[in-house]
Amino acid sequence: MVVSRKLRIVSASLALLALLLSISAVMMNHSIASGYSNRIYDINEVPACEVGLVLGALVWNSGQPSDILEDRLLTAIELYRLGKVKKLLISGDHGTKQYDEVNVMKAFMLKCGVKCEDIFMDHAGFRTYDSCYRARDVFGVRSMVVITNEFHLPRALYIANKMGIGAVGVKSDRRRYLSANYNNAREFLACCKAYLDVNIIKPLPKYLGVRIDIHGNGEVTQD
Repeated sequence: MVVSRKLRIVSASLALLALLLSISAVMMNHSIASGYSNRIYDINEVPACEVGLVLGALVWNSGQPSDILEDRLLTAIELYRLGKVKKLLISGDHGTKQYDEVNVMKAFMLKCGVKCEDIFMDHAGFRTYDSCYRARDVFGVRSMVVITNEFHLPRALYIANKMGIGAVGVKSDRRRYLSANYNNAREFLACCKAYLDVNIIKPLPKYLGVRIDIHGNGEVTQD
């Protein structure tokens, strides 16, 4: 009888804890989703800015960008051609020789006519938090246009602006993606992590490094 009562108390406590965590997660996601929605623009309406931050995504084993990454690159290139941005900071995962997002991104941009000196490569953009942190502390970015997909943009803008960067965003979606359901589910958890990182944990990125002038020549970042 006593054991049964203790089990009921434990079960009720765990249920209450799960409820509180669920409510907290929903509130964190709402804060991120609504925080900077007024800073998302169409390509033709976005205010001109010196720097466009292009966030990395999956690269296939063939060395070709995934659909999501290709659309981010095409959107960034269009902004560049329109004169909306002058410098493109491409930030992605280049943690090993076998997997390299940034050089794939750079090669794609060069083929599309972007000047090499206008491409700055961030080889340690392992996650959005690191990309924004390094944009500020390594490249000296104080304002920028963030180019990424609709599902990702609220989190990216939340992180950047909370770090003191005056960031606006442009959605890069140009087609429907097979991974849409997975991306949306993953983003819910990623937003919780971002909220905790920005407001409570405040970790350093995996790598920092020497200061690079984003207003200079991007060729200094080529590997």
